[in-house]
Amino acid sequence: MFVFVIRRIGLALLSGWGVATIVFLMSKLIPGDPDRVAAGRFASADQVEQVRHTMGLDQSMLAQYGTYLTRAAAGDLGTSAYTHQGVTSDLAAALPNTIQLVLAGMLITVLVAVPLGVVAAVSQGRAADVAARLILVLAGGVPIFWFAIMLRWTLGFLLGWFPLSGLNGVGMAPPDVTGFTVLDSLLFGDVANLLDSLAHLVLPALALSVPFIATLARNVRSNMISALHSDYIDFAISKGVPRGRVVVRHALRSAMGSTLTIFGMQFGWMVSASVLVEAVFSFPGVGSYMYKAIVNNDTYAVLGAVLVVGFVFIVSSVVVDLLQMILDPRVRTNHLRAA
Repeated sequence: MFVFVIRRIGLALLSGWGVATIVFLMSKLIPGDPDRVAAGRFASADQVEQVRHTMGLDQSMLAQYGTYLTRAAAGDLGTSAYTHQGVTSDLAAALPNTIQLVLAGMLITVLVAVPLGVVAAVSQGRAADVAARLILVLAGGVPIFWFAIMLRWTLGFLLGWFPLSGLNGVGMAPPDVTGFTVLDSLLFGDVANLLDSLAHLVLPALALSVPFIATLARNVRSNMISALHSDYIDFAISKGVPRGRVVVRHALRSAMGSTLTIFGMQFGWMVSASVLVEAVFSFPGVGSYMYKAIVNNDTYAVLGAVLVVGFVFIVSSVVVDLLQMILDPRVRTNHLRAA
């Protein structure tokens, strides 16, 4: 197991270097002059040249690459031309909000997708299965951006059930300790701020979860059908074990092994998809930050956000692999044999 952990961490570091390299190359392919953007619209040629020297853009490509990797490893992602602050500090403030949103979206995904997949599997070929698959097809084909706008318009504007945008209501914000408004509200026992933070999460989390519900539910259904047709399930039923117990304690448990991988990878995918959702709901996370950076041609902010999203995806995949090896004896045995 130790060998697997070391090998997986090494692969993650290699992937991180690859992501950083791709981001650097992207910075050279994006149209526009980052030095002119950083200097300001009305900067003189001398001022632009000074900024160019400060940013190291007058160096060779190899020297710029080395400087970029060194600074990125130290946590320096440059200065935003839009906020005039360090990109790292901007993203450090935005990332907890995005993680909070993604966790809420994942919770909704599990609460809906797993029961839906189980119902479809145990009702294979019958009306419930057909209805569930139809729902999944519709959910998987709905564009996130459009669905977010519809939720905001119906549940937020027309019905007024939930806030239209933002992270907190006017005058509502818990003391900033962890950066997670829900957690900070719990730590201070602030019920009013807790309810306000949760209310602001409902619509964006629901919009974010819909396509992932379709993916996870289809995976649960497929794995459950395979498990229900296994010999050990037939043996358990023949021994008189109640069908409900067989489904929940045996078939579902067996099916969740590979489903865990899909579910874990969805964390990284949701962080990427949050760009659209956060833009619709003006939610101050990494996605909203990236959207504003793109609109304002803020190269360093865009690349910094892309780099952070890439690293979040890598970390989530490592965590999923480790959890799968711990929770699934079959995976653990295979890795031990390979080692």
